[in-house]
Amino acid sequence: MSRLRLLIDAGNTRVKWVLATDGSLGLPAYSAYSDLAELSAALQPGLPVYLASVTRGVQLQVLLDCLNAGRVRLRMLASTPRFGDLQNAYVDPLQLGVDRWMALIGARKRTRETVLVVSAGTALTVDALCETGQHLGGIIVPGMAMMRAALQSGTAMPTLARGEWAAFPRNTEDAVESGILKALAGAIRAQYDQLPGVGAAGPRCYLTGGDAPELLSRVAGAELHPALVLEGIACVANEDLNK
Repeated sequence: MSRLRLLIDAGNTRVKWVLATDGSLGLPAYSAYSDLAELSAALQPGLPVYLASVTRGVQLQVLLDCLNAGRVRLRMLASTPRFGDLQNAYVDPLQLGVDRWMALIGARKRTRETVLVVSAGTALTVDALCETGQHLGGIIVPGMAMMRAALQSGTAMPTLARGEWAAFPRNTEDAVESGILKALAGAIRAQYDQLPGVGAAGPRCYLTGGDAPELLSRVAGAELHPALVLEGIACVANEDLNK
């Protein structure tokens, strides 16, 4: 018999969630913290809920109030020293964001090859995962929106419309957009260049997060996996329910 469970990836700006069974995730849904009506309608008493959250404060409390009102069985997930043959590289495993850890679990489920796991959201994170299952660690840099905000608040630059990518931009809007994309793609490439035992071809990496489609064509060999965090949560849920 298939067992229904709710998987939630609570980010800094929105909630991504999906109702899953043993064999299928289905299509993820997206909810703003200001409007959780659709999520609330999916709840039922006793439903197992697996929550990976990087948000805090008011947003987290709003989400928890919604789940508690549905009388679900909630499990708050956290990063762990290992999951199966996947090994967390952080000295303090709990310091690794739970979204990054779930994405690594999802990546390990997909491949046994060396891969970069890149999440492009509020921040850009780039984690390296070896074919042995050893997580090497990763970097964190400001994401696209944060870079734009920093340029506008730290300079005399006026608020600009979104530009377009160009190799050699000839207006400020395009210069900002192209510079941000090149900076983020360059951060990914810099991590790839330090990976052991990989060839000279473009980086093999899994891209996830809201800004991942923007970067897809800028990173050679990249694959788009929008639900990678949810895929990792599903692995944890499956192991838990199979005990």
